[in-house]
Amino acid sequence: MDQPHLPRQALIDAHGGGGFRFAGMSHRGSLLCLPSGIWAWPVAAATALSDELLALVFARAEDLDFFILGTGESPWTVPAPLRQRFREAHISIDVMTTRPAVRTYNVMLLEGRRVGAGLIATA
Repeated sequence: MDQPHLPRQALIDAHGGGGFRFAGMSHRGSLLCLPSGIWAWPVAAATALSDELLALVFARAEDLDFFILGTGESPWTVPAPLRQRFREAHISIDVMTTRPAVRTYNVMLLEGRRVGAGLIATA
């Protein structure tokens, strides 16, 4: 996850079929979207989330107020220790399936909010 696919934020134009389209690009797999860029994100299920997979989020916490987590097709509850980690970083986390997460991320980005998203790809 050293180099982003795109060195800036962009709206997500489409999703499904195991990937996403954004800024004229297409990507198969999950995405991590931050103010500093959009990265491939090796997460296939929310239950696999770890400190290592969220390290870039916490390293850039000063650029974020909100983090949207799109959990794929299944709802997921954030474990208390992870929720506490976001609280300590002063980042509000909102968790939902990927379809509404993409819509929410796009709206917040259009509003000029300091938002990031982890979007797990869906079929």
